[in-house]
Amino acid sequence: MFDPLALARCLIDIASPTEKEREMGVFLHETLTALGYACRIQEAAAERFNVFAAAGGRPRVVLNSHIDTVPPWFACSEDEEFLYGRGACDTKGVIAAMIGAGERLRAGGFDDFAFLFVVGEETDSIGAKSANVEFKDLGSEYVVVGEPTESTFVRASKGALTVFAAFDGKAGHSAYPERSDSAINKMVAAIAEINATSWGEHEILGRGTANVGVVRGGEKANIIAGSAECQMMFRVVSEPEAVLAKVEALLAKHGGRVTMSRGNNPQFMTVPDGMPSTVVAFNTDVPWLTALGKPLLFGPGSIMDAHGPDEKIGKKDLLEAVGTYHDTVRTLCQS
Repeated sequence: MFDPLALARCLIDIASPTEKEREMGVFLHETLTALGYACRIQEAAAERFNVFAAAGGRPRVVLNSHIDTVPPWFACSEDEEFLYGRGACDTKGVIAAMIGAGERLRAGGFDDFAFLFVVGEETDSIGAKSANVEFKDLGSEYVVVGEPTESTFVRASKGALTVFAAFDGKAGHSAYPERSDSAINKMVAAIAEINATSWGEHEILGRGTANVGVVRGGEKANIIAGSAECQMMFRVVSEPEAVLAKVEALLAKHGGRVTMSRGNNPQFMTVPDGMPSTVVAFNTDVPWLTALGKPLLFGPGSIMDAHGPDEKIGKKDLLEAVGTYHDTVRTLCQS
């Protein structure tokens, strides 16, 4: 009998930080091939590939998740209730539950589905973007995206906007600040205004938020900083282009400029009839899989445990998700 918990342990024990997903992809390809799926590797970037596996019938539903994780990697451990390790809930436990559902579906004589496991979700979604082109003619009607949603279907998620900004100053001796121009001071003033600014409200999505997650600048304490840079991420409740224009104007007031940006709109997902649903603030590959059908977003585990030093997934939650994925695929294909 197929054991999703055993598979989850194996997946967690494979380090697969973004851009180094190869071993994980090879393992999934070999595992799914051995189970009898028609598998193929789809190149997403140099030395990086997605894994597509068809059950054999018309793939009306695609079960999708991502194989990359954030660093640092740490191996699987467990107690009576939880599996721990990098990727436990984001999203190796999810993948194990999906494959468990696939085995249950095939055991019941149902094969109108496929798996798509992609690289790069944690950064630029290169895997999903390339798969959306490669499989645009697949004919699938729904794509079920797996993320840790506390075993609740998601009806809406905020969009995202990532911005890299640079500030130029004039370096000089720190004893004579009046003769120089600190790029760090400009950046600090801009960050203060970013944190004090309203980034929009939405009746369903709530409040837009901003986080300046990386700052760099200067050389030494006795030198006025001639340059500085920061990286920020906005969880947007409107079009990212409008937010970007607002950011550009704010930065310009403080001598800063945008050097790189990327983003996507808020998303609204399908929820199976009669199922409870929620709204989330985090980003997923949903915006980049539009050619594969109507999106659903569901998975065991909590986003609050993802990316942390004690990442975990409940064993009971994982096993129950097998049933939810199974029932969802059957329901979507019968609708």
